Amino acid sequence: MYAEPSPQNHFLVEHANLLRRGYRHWTGRDLIAPAIDPTAAAAALYHAPFILLSHDAAADPLFNYVNLAAQRLFERPWAEFVGLPSRYSAEPLAREERQRLLARVAAHGYIDDYSGVRITRSGRRFYIRAATLWNLFGDDAAPLGQAACFADWVGL
Repeated sequence: MYAEPSPQNHFLVEHANLLRRGYRHWTGRDLIAPAIDPTAAAAALYHAPFILLSHDAAADPLFNYVNLAAQRLFERPWAEFVGLPSRYSAEPLAREERQRLLARVAAHGYIDDYSGVRITRSGRRFYIRAATLWNLFGDDAAPLGQAACFADWVGL
């Protein structure tokens, strides 16, 4: 069900670098070992035990990256997840709170204290604890979207 995109895919390698660079910039920490080569980094992030996902900078952001752990948790394969409006990761009543959260990240660069309820494809709810969200930016500092990672969640 969860077909892996090729880690040699140019987009994945570049996006892995973007995720790693932004995370390091904002938090001072590394998502994975910093000395790993770009192709191995793309594979390592895709197979990481923590949830890692990102969306673009559109007014109604679309997911543009999800690792395997995120696909499993949210019950959506890559082909269905990538391109999906990221607002669909929250229940309709929680979307306003989600929007405030994203605005807070945009204003401060990152946060590392997010907790909240999200929903899977089948409608199962889960509670995220201690998620880190950060802004993604290009070489010219142009905003490219936002990313999130977390390793602590519980089903509701």
